Amino acid sequence: MASDAVARDDRIEIRATKEEKRVLVAAAAQERLDVTSFIMRRVLPAARELVDRSERIILSERDTARVLDLLENPPKPTRALLDAARRRSARR
Repeated sequence: MASDAVARDDRIEIRATKEEKRVLVAAAAQERLDVTSFIMRRVLPAARELVDRSERIILSERDTARVLDLLENPPKPTRALLDAARRRSARR
């Protein structure tokens, strides 16, 4: 069976029915992989995509223009923001 170049020393335990395990073992064998490598090759890309989508904000053209404008021309600080900054620096 194929071995991955990176050593895997963390463990994840999963529970499976006998049938689920049989299917996983058979599928891994078809690809000449051990079950761990088979699962990681199939599941990790989907997991990365899900995490990537959840960590990214996609803005409309209008919202993108607004954010860029605010970065280039930030508004003057409000009274509440100035008060908060004063309280923060007084605590130090």
